[in-house]
Amino acid sequence: MQGRIVKIISNDYTVSSNNKLFICKSRGLFRNQNIKPLVGDIVEFDELNNYILKVLPRKNSLIRPPIANIDQALIVTNVKPSFDTNLLDKLLCIIEYNNIIPIICFTKLDLLNEEELININKYITYYKKIGYQVFINTEIEEIKKIFNEKITVLTGQTGAGKSTLINKLDSKFNIKTGEISKALGRGKHTTRHVELHKLYNGLVADTPGFSNVDFDDMSKEDIRDNFIEFNEYKDNCKFRDCMHKNENICEIKNKVEEKEIIESRYENYLNFIGRIS
Repeated sequence: MQGRIVKIISNDYTVSSNNKLFICKSRGLFRNQNIKPLVGDIVEFDELNNYILKVLPRKNSLIRPPIANIDQALIVTNVKPSFDTNLLDKLLCIIEYNNIIPIICFTKLDLLNEEELININKYITYYKKIGYQVFINTEIEEIKKIFNEKITVLTGQTGAGKSTLINKLDSKFNIKTGEISKALGRGKHTTRHVELHKLYNGLVADTPGFSNVDFDDMSKEDIRDNFIEFNEYKDNCKFRDCMHKNENICEIKNKVEEKEIIESRYENYLNFIGRIS
């Protein structure tokens, strides 16, 4: 049979197939072949003896957190007490690099004064302009539609409003603010793990540690190429391998001066490539 791994605790692999759950073990052969099944993996398994026989090819995977075959990442981003463009752009870049579709959800706009709201709307407009799907957390009915037949990871810094958003999406979770991990099976009395949950004809995971991921396996060129709006203008740079930093003739720097590229994005880009030795 084929199924999808939806939870792993210790050596127990919960496989979902035909609306049934099977608790399986993995083959010892996997260790010899350096194969580690992940949550999200499509597997062939023996439903009689409860053994995973084969892990099918993945379209993507993450090591931190350990999850595979992700379609999209919903980045929950708060604008109060302050809007962290650095974390948002970092997550966007890393998610793009891993062949995952990023979706942004801004929260806590109701706490802004008029001037602050005008400023945040400039960012919302910009991220939409460069091609990202962007929501405000009050657009619940629209957000519900994104989960259909998708595997979605939910990420964002602590206090960004993930618990509130999940409660609005599906009240069965009944999560108290700050307790999303407990409601999704990672409370203080449980092993920390990634688990997929059904939500609006799709699967969703709150992924521990996702907001702490870094550019571990990425080069400066990888970071550059995953700032998606740069790709629209890079062919007009003087040098084909332009890093948009110290070069005299650079179309990206021109677009920053012309305000076609928002300054915070460019500053964050310089910060990110500066971290790579």
